[in-house]
Amino acid sequence: MKIPLVQVDAFAETLFEGNPAAVMPLEHWLPDDVLQQLALENNLSETAYLVERHADDAPDSARPAYDLRWFTPATEVDLCGHATMAASSYLFDDVHDDADALQFSTRSGWLTVTRSPDGLITMDFPAQPPTPVDVDPLIARALGAEVLDAHRATDLIYTVADAQTVRELSPDLTYLASLPVRGIAVTANGDGTEFDFVSRWFGAQAGVPEDPVTGSAHCQLAPLWAEHLGTDAMTARQMSSRGGTVAIRLHGDRVHLSGRCVRYLEGNVTLPA
Repeated sequence: MKIPLVQVDAFAETLFEGNPAAVMPLEHWLPDDVLQQLALENNLSETAYLVERHADDAPDSARPAYDLRWFTPATEVDLCGHATMAASSYLFDDVHDDADALQFSTRSGWLTVTRSPDGLITMDFPAQPPTPVDVDPLIARALGAEVLDAHRATDLIYTVADAQTVRELSPDLTYLASLPVRGIAVTANGDGTEFDFVSRWFGAQAGVPEDPVTGSAHCQLAPLWAEHLGTDAMTARQMSSRGGTVAIRLHGDRVHLSGRCVRYLEGNVTLPA
């Protein structure tokens, strides 16, 4: 049994930037343990699996529709931005080159992804406004930085003084991996950079020590920074070693995340019959 595999750098302007994701289109769903083993073997922060579904079952019967699931090497997750962008890039380029929009049924509901004529891909995701929480001094110590405040949605969000602090973080990843939370986002105002805010993301329970660019984290960061900055339109930079840029626009309880993709690899995975 052969399964196509395409590896795409998402939120990337050039190769070796942004966040690489594996995209694996399937004719039908395989057992969950096989999907998890494939994601572990791919050894990327996310593998996206696609199964086409009848468009009449989707919100818009005129648009291609797919079931979409995301797996880290350790677990299935409820929402992933960069792997959704990578999967959309594959579908737009290889399957539906005449389409300008796709729709996906996911654990986070139906998601719509569009592509503009210049190739910019925009994902319509649910916004996740975080709520204030107390700063945990043990987490602050593990981050190795003075923390200004803390918030919680799906992830913990710790705000620090400036972009340089975010860039130079060298946290205790072993301690962060022990925390009972999907991930830790560390963020700061983008003063002194060309961006409105910056961040890094460390995947505690997700099995990803540091994610290069995390779309789902920006569903939480966007409402937080929109309130601080007084604007619904922002440009953010995730300051991992690879780095990636996310264009953001809030629309009520939805957030639009935009970026570009660069294909790196394509081939086939061979499984026993």
